[in-house]
Amino acid sequence: MNDALLISSILSWVFNIVVLIACLALARQVGLLHERIKPVGALSLGKSIKAGESAPSFSLPSLTGGAVSFGGANAHGQSTLLFFLSDTCPVCKTLLPVLKSVREQEGAKLRVILASDGDEPSHQAFIAAHRLDAFPYVLSQEVGLAYQISKLPYGVLIDAAGTVVTHGLINTREHLESLFEAQQLGFASVQAYQAAQSVGEHAQYKKVH
Repeated sequence: MNDALLISSILSWVFNIVVLIACLALARQVGLLHERIKPVGALSLGKSIKAGESAPSFSLPSLTGGAVSFGGANAHGQSTLLFFLSDTCPVCKTLLPVLKSVREQEGAKLRVILASDGDEPSHQAFIAAHRLDAFPYVLSQEVGLAYQISKLPYGVLIDAAGTVVTHGLINTREHLESLFEAQQLGFASVQAYQAAQSVGEHAQYKKVH
C-alpha cells in the first residue's frame, strides 16, 4: 500500500514538472511571437502606406553619427531601403548579414537605413555587437507610425523621387530580394509579387498535367 502511494506521489511530481516545463516553453514562444509582431512606435489602426504614395519625410539624428534624411527626393538619385527592426527580434538579427550584402551589391544606387524605437543604450549595444556602424540607424516612434508599421521586420523601398515603390514583411533573404524584384516588375508589395508567382506556378502545373 505504501509502495503504491509512493509511486503515485512520484508520478504526480513528474507530471507536474513536465507541465511546468511545457508552460515555460510556451511562454518563451509567446515572447518570441510578441517580438515578431511588436510595432515600431505603436500599432496603428489606420490604413497602411501604399505603393505610389509619397513617402513621409524625416530628418533625424543617426545613432551611428550625423543626421539622415529620407522620404523626399534624393539629390544623388539614390533609392532608399527603410528597414524596420527591433534589437530583440530574432528574425531581424538573422537578416543583418543579408542587409550588409545587399548594401555592398547595390553600392551607390541604394541607401539602407535601419529604423526602430526604444531605449537608446540597448540599440547602441546592438549596433556594436552586430557591427552596424556603416548603416544610418534612427530611433523614432513617429517614423513607425507614419509608415504604418505593425509587424517586424518590415521593408519599405523608396525611389529617388521619394515615392514608395514597394513594401512588405521580410522573413527571409528571398523576401528581401523579392522586394527589388517586385519593384522591377511593378508589384506594390512583396506579398502581391509572391501571390502572382504562386498563381503562375499553379497555372504552369495545370498546363503540364
